[in-house]
Amino acid sequence: MSLPPSVINEVRNTVVQNRLAPSAETLTPLIRAHSRVLSHVELVEAVEEVLATFAGLGPLEELIGLPNVTDILVNGPENVWIDRGEGLERTHVAWTCDDDVRNFAVRLASSANRRLDEANPFVDVRLANGIRFHALLRPLAEHTTISLRIPARKVIPLEQHVEMGTISETGSQILRDVISARVSFLVCGGTGTGKTTILGSLLSEVDEQERIVVVEDSTELVIAHPHVISLQSRLANIEGLGEVNLRSLIRQSLRMRPDRIVVGEVRGVEVTDLLSALNTGHQGGCGTIHANSAESVPARIESLGLMAGLPTPAIHSELACAVQLIIEMKPVDLGRRVVSGIHVTKLNESGIVTVIPAIDFASPQYRAPGFASLQRLLN
Repeated sequence: MSLPPSVINEVRNTVVQNRLAPSAETLTPLIRAHSRVLSHVELVEAVEEVLATFAGLGPLEELIGLPNVTDILVNGPENVWIDRGEGLERTHVAWTCDDDVRNFAVRLASSANRRLDEANPFVDVRLANGIRFHALLRPLAEHTTISLRIPARKVIPLEQHVEMGTISETGSQILRDVISARVSFLVCGGTGTGKTTILGSLLSEVDEQERIVVVEDSTELVIAHPHVISLQSRLANIEGLGEVNLRSLIRQSLRMRPDRIVVGEVRGVEVTDLLSALNTGHQGGCGTIHANSAESVPARIESLGLMAGLPTPAIHSELACAVQLIIEMKPVDLGRRVVSGIHVTKLNESGIVTVIPAIDFASPQYRAPGFASLQRLLN
């Protein structure tokens, strides 16, 4: 038998709102309460039908299995795209109507014990399989919109980045020197430029005797290293309780005897705690930050620091001491990502951090005005 969608939604919402574990024991009385009188066989089938709504990615399962998929974007029932590192590609996957997409999104949210309905029309959560899931319902968008960020399945070693054209052989050696010299750095770039991928590759070069503590909103960094501690923030539950933010986790990381503190992505007021942490003797710390260019990173960090209540002079003073290098990622032809340059930071006479190019990988000579400063850091 097949339960009406309204009954399935009612049962599922009851499970989510009461934070129940989806099981035959919990679903049986709920189905009986919301549906007509059922025979034993019909009840078993109904339980299995509702249980199926709490797992699986439905029509998107085949896309998840494709090689190198990093993102799946659903812009409507017949408008599904993927990113495999060569730009966005449209797929043949489709639903019958927008209501089907909505029900699919609601089901995924339910699997993570989150509500998605008229009262809560958007959700951003990490699913049990590690996929980051974001959804937005109508009428906030023309159609129900879903974005899935697929975590990396394995680390790409620097040697493979050379083969892929992400960086040259000379550039890969310079990045290894950055890691061995324990220089603090940020990887910057726009969305989808490979910041997290290259950071995971670099941290895989860290000496095995060092302890790496990683703090992230959603676990995305994959690091081939025997001593990695991964901390993940937690959103509040439907009662508004239990939130653990990045600021708290960065502070906790300081008490975990880290050799390197890594923030997966600096995007809010936690920037002040990161800068403080990197100024307390924890060399070689790093992270990623959204910025269109390396030159715009100080302004980006200043805006985040102001949100946390720090005055501009203090922000730039901390930044100059905490972050020594900025590694810039950029997209090139056909969606390919490359390491475009390495920049050094400097506090000028006005007390403002400026960024000076040290390596320009687009130039045959590589060397830029800040090359001597880079050499001093690596030595």
